[in-house]
Amino acid sequence: PFTRIDILQSSRHIEVFVGGEKVADSVRPRILFETGLPARYYLPKTDVRMDLLEATDLTTACPYKGTASYYSVTTADATAENVVWWYPAPVKESADVAGMVSFYNEKVDIKVDGELESKPKTVFS
Repeated sequence: PFTRIDILQSSRHIEVFVGGEKVADSVRPRILFETGLPARYYLPKTDVRMDLLEATDLTTACPYKGTASYYSVTTADATAENVVWWYPAPVKESADVAGMVSFYNEKVDIKVDGELESKPKTVFS
């Protein structure tokens, strides 16, 4: 009752880097706003270097979004475990992010319209 989810289509330019290597580049994000958390950028998989992602066994459940599955990212210089998630079958209220992936802002470098965002401090840091 104290959490709200809003999902907005955007044309912001989102770039995601792991170990200095670009792993995602999109101008078609959906931005998910959730009470108490930083904005999360959900990107179409076609805008993500899926060849660098490896599915893991981790799943988590959210009453507002559903059950998430995770990926780790491996680049030439780094491996970032369980930093990418997606909702294969989100709950009805979050259907707009179905099949899209999101990266932990706390654990990867994200540029929005060419500007590097600072890493937020959250329970996921």
